Amino acid sequence: QVQLVESGGGLVQAGGSLRLSCAASGRTFSSHAMGWFRQAPGKEREFVARITSSGGSTYYTDSVKGRFTISRDNAKNTVYLQMSSLKPEDTAVYYCAKHYYGNLFSPGSYDYWGQGTQVTVSS
Repeated sequence: QVQLVESGGGLVQAGGSLRLSCAASGRTFSSHAMGWFRQAPGKEREFVARITSSGGSTYYTDSVKGRFTISRDNAKNTVYLQMSSLKPEDTAVYYCAKHYYGNLFSPGSYDYWGQGTQVTVSS
């Protein structure tokens, strides 16, 4: 069993920054790729970023490239999402998830999810 708990969301003005954290329980954290997804009201959950188990490789959706950075600290069982130059269109509930099998960019490939943290960017 894995539990994921996100934190760090909040209200920020456009152009501002936030750092999201996702703390994981369980001894196998370092063995799995992790991802961040987001879901805005009325929209489907979408991929934001992912990081391999070692942290050596990352990938981002085009809309956040150059603004967001995903990282992880396996000693702390934590994955982070540093968000800068935030835009109103980044407003969503952000979720971290543990990759299980298959396409790293599809929500269906992740088997454990956090409860989400709200990010609101005002214009």
